[in-house]
Amino acid sequence: MNKLTLLFFVAALSGCTSAGHFSKMDMSRYDSNTSYGIKNTPKGFAVQVDYSRYQFVPDGGSVSSACKSQVITIASEHAKAENRMINPISDSDIRISMGRNLLLGMTSCNAYAEAEWK
Repeated sequence: MNKLTLLFFVAALSGCTSAGHFSKMDMSRYDSNTSYGIKNTPKGFAVQVDYSRYQFVPDGGSVSSACKSQVITIASEHAKAENRMINPISDSDIRISMGRNLLLGMTSCNAYAEAEWK
């Protein structure tokens, strides 16, 4: 019985993946699903978002869309707080990494984009 239990846990853990990070940043809490980091760059700033939520039925597309939306929202809010404007960030400007934890039912995303000042 112990071998069967061990085999089950090894198989379950092998199905768990996590979203990779693009840059090392200090992260702050944005909301219950989102953490973010901002780092200054020569032409503006970089935004990194960690987004995750529980999904009984995996739907990576909705998590991906929400994650990209958070990048754009956080970048816009940061620019507004700095009293400056940024060039628009398109979906193709956002790098994204997805992951899924089968045991917990969590789908996660890490997204990164660089915003340039106007």
